[in-house]
Amino acid sequence: MVLVAGCSSGSDKSDKPDDKKAEGSARPGSPSTSPTVEAAKFSKLPDVCTTLSGKTIDDLVPKAQSKKGKALPSADTNTSASCLWSGLDGFDYRSLTVSLKLFRSDPGLGSGDRRAGEYAAQQASRAATAGKVTDPKTEKVAGIGDEATTVSAKQKKDGDDFRDQTVVTRTANVVITLQYDGAGYETAKAPDAAALLKDAKSAAKEAVGAIAKGTSSGV
Repeated sequence: MVLVAGCSSGSDKSDKPDDKKAEGSARPGSPSTSPTVEAAKFSKLPDVCTTLSGKTIDDLVPKAQSKKGKALPSADTNTSASCLWSGLDGFDYRSLTVSLKLFRSDPGLGSGDRRAGEYAAQQASRAATAGKVTDPKTEKVAGIGDEATTVSAKQKKDGDDFRDQTVVTRTANVVITLQYDGAGYETAKAPDAAALLKDAKSAAKEAVGAIAKGTSSGV
């Protein structure tokens, strides 16, 4: 209730509605604005098993069990997908996994690019601490997508020395995690880590290109 000072109880003014109050009640409320975020560049993923060419698979995974790769289970391949290639050439073992993760823009969560960047940082951290890896070396690299991090580590499995190379790169709102592992069984020597990392970087660049095209590189 608004009390007007200086009016007697019998005056005409006491019976009139307060002008300001009436004016205020008639004015419509200010329209509420919803937060907006930048639209995401990519709306879906390509077939993950076709992001690398057949030649790349031949070079990185000699005598792969399947050049087309093995698609790993996913609830929605439009937003999350992984493909695995593995092979044993004599006593030389190689394993290559490409994982794709797409983030959509959301007013409550942020832009797809920002969300993807946060996830990429988490993936790089996981690669450096996963399992029983030792001597992990993490490095930011340029020239692969919008941003990229490599993680080089060692790991012993069933008495064999593995060299694990991971490249995590973001291209707009998509994160590519490429894991390339190698080992020498029996009398074979452990693979050269620097050579594995070089190949992993090259493959990651190819996968980035496949995302940009929205189509496969071809098998």
